[in-house]
Parts: sequence; C-alpha cells; structure tokens
Amino acid sequence: MSQIVRRLGVAPRFRGSATGGTCPDIFELADGNFAVIGTDATDSLDSQLPEDAARADYERIVVITRETLLKAKADIPDA
Repeated sequence: MSQIVRRLGVAPRFRGSATGGTCPDIFELADGNFAVIGTDATDSLDSQLPEDAARADYERIVVITRETLLKAKADIPDA
C-alpha cells in the first residue's frame, strides 16, 4: 500500500469541525492515487449506480461533503 504524501484542501478544523479530527478528507498518495475519508454510503447508493458503473466486493461508495471537494479543487493536479 502506498503512503500519504499530502492533504488536498484544508484541514477539517478550517471547514468547521469542532474537534478537527473527524471529518471528510482527501489525500494524495505517493503512487499518484488518492485516498478519501468519508461516510460509507454503499448500502444506500449501491442500487442507484448507473448501468455502466460497478464496484468490486472490496470497494465502498464513500460520500464527502461538497465543501471538502471544493476546498481540495485547487490542489488536484490537472494531469
């Protein structure tokens, strides 16, 4: 498994988290992939996936807030 290189966007405490430790987050990994901390919504969203989308048994559908993604937008590379 790859290592976390950096956070994309701002820390949760700058997005209104009272504790600063338990909020959605996005991280860039050393191998170029991204890791996301979010709410597991697999059970409620799995049946709503479009016909051309699928997930493996080991994959989960994770929800992050709009604010989390928008704050990370500037840090997401174009290529």
